[in-house]
Amino acid sequence: MGQTIGLKASDGFLLGGYRADPQGKPKGGLVVIQEIFGVNHHIRNVCDRFAALGYAAVAPAMFDRAKADVDLGYDKAGIDEGVKLRAAIKLEDSLKDVQASIDAAKSAGKVGVVGYCWGGSLAFLAAARLSGLACAVGYYGGMIAAHKDEKPKVPTILHFGEQDNGIPMSDVETIKAARPELKIYTYAAGHGFSCDERGSFDAASHEQALKVTLAFFKENLEN
Repeated sequence: MGQTIGLKASDGFLLGGYRADPQGKPKGGLVVIQEIFGVNHHIRNVCDRFAALGYAAVAPAMFDRAKADVDLGYDKAGIDEGVKLRAAIKLEDSLKDVQASIDAAKSAGKVGVVGYCWGGSLAFLAAARLSGLACAVGYYGGMIAAHKDEKPKVPTILHFGEQDNGIPMSDVETIKAARPELKIYTYAAGHGFSCDERGSFDAASHEQALKVTLAFFKENLEN
């Protein structure tokens, strides 16, 4: 269903990515932003699943500015490598790559962004800083609390795990206080609860969050 693609950022940087298109006319476009593990098997699967639901899904290779073709597993070595690569890339450059992906997805109609972990934070920041989006969804973004004073320009929802060891509920409350206009959902689960290739996967929380997310996309991308 999907294929490897190339993207060009505003500064001329060329990065890779993965795109999955639906059969027939798309309901809209989605930019799917990776965790700290690259455009790996899971993220490609996420794109394929969204395409099966009718959306054209584009996942930019967000690590390409530091290292090309990153595809990491969810073990300690993968985590350590992902943390190192993320630290090597400037935030403003990451957002340039997200913008390139938004532009690439526009051919499918209205564009939403959905991100997980690092990508959840980037989805929130994309909603506040970038152009061409109709909505944004962030899953367990650890940087959001530090950027709580930035206001998304488009409808945005956030998902967090109540048992997330990296994002305390005090951070979630801080975000709620600073951004009362956002809908924020919490689940009895830990970090990465929506990734079915991680030990922290929680099927019930994943399904609940996905139901909310798909209803949100239907409202903001299909109308």
